[in-house]
Amino acid sequence: MKHPTSRQLHAYWDRLRGERAAPERSEIEPGEIRNLLADSFILETDPARRSSAVRLAGTRLCALFGRELRGTSFVDLWGGPLGLGDPWRLVETVTCDTVGVVAGLTGFTARDESLDLELLLLPLRHRGKTQARILGSLSPHCIPTWLGSRPLLRIEAVSLRVLETAPPERAAMRSFVESLPQPANDARPVRFGHLLVHEGGRGSA
Repeated sequence: MKHPTSRQLHAYWDRLRGERAAPERSEIEPGEIRNLLADSFILETDPARRSSAVRLAGTRLCALFGRELRGTSFVDLWGGPLGLGDPWRLVETVTCDTVGVVAGLTGFTARDESLDLELLLLPLRHRGKTQARILGSLSPHCIPTWLGSRPLLRIEAVSLRVLETAPPERAAMRSFVESLPQPANDARPVRFGHLLVHEGGRGSA
């Protein structure tokens, strides 16, 4: 993650979830991330219908597209060929695998002016469901002079990365366990959660 908004939003989300895969939607307190709200949004998703709609969107995000985005299909923001950044595939990855995704995007106006952006998508639980909400941000790397007068008509992805979502303590423990030397005669260990189980060998007579 390169953009400060992405890093700060991810840190806030990570703190809320603790040992869980994702925090609850009701735990999000706008006042605690007020400096990030202009670039942030929440999606309502329905995997069964392959749909995702914007429920809330920040002011700068709406200004980038020149309209109020609430109720807009997330897929419609692309407005062109999907390719690498197929937005539904991004949503599906986040909701079905309960992982975060960060993507580098380029947006284009009618005059073919371009703008580099960073997209962050993070899973949220909502009323016990892990596939119903997504917390995200879409942040420009610089504020263009035409912001608010010439909207983005299409965006396309130029890079994509799935984020490691294990809490730091579990990630550290996994790295430690996996770094331990294995006995030369051991069979390949079997993983159970965060443990590596080695098959026992015969003792010598």
